[in-house]
Amino acid sequence: MRVMALDIGEVRVGVAVSDPGERVASPVCVLSASEVLAGAKPFRRVLEDWEPELFVCGLPRTLAGEEGPQAARIRKAAARISRACDIPHVFADERLSSAEAKRSLREKGLSEREMRGKVDMIAASLFLQSWLDERARS
Repeated sequence: MRVMALDIGEVRVGVAVSDPGERVASPVCVLSASEVLAGAKPFRRVLEDWEPELFVCGLPRTLAGEEGPQAARIRKAAARISRACDIPHVFADERLSSAEAKRSLREKGLSEREMRGKVDMIAASLFLQSWLDERARS
């Protein structure tokens, strides 16, 4: 089954996918949040290209493991996207995924400006990989 991760932000949505065997997560792209929420052509094209059967949406949690202040907005957006696409969704803890993505990109020598379009899709691939690994252990 192909799984697609969505790192839903207020401005951008990072997209990552798994291989059909659910072993490896790979970053795909970053789309504008308004395009994803509206089901615009760029998002539809990504769905057509990858044909996901499940969305894994990052849910912001505090370091204590509680839902962060953005969680209600993310839950609402994820449900809207899921309904519009007729693809079920689950949530994954996205704690520290953006910080880890930035660290990884910084190690590759990218500046803050160069990172801007990449952090969200890298973060999506990181929390998707964690979700896949956890699922494989279960």
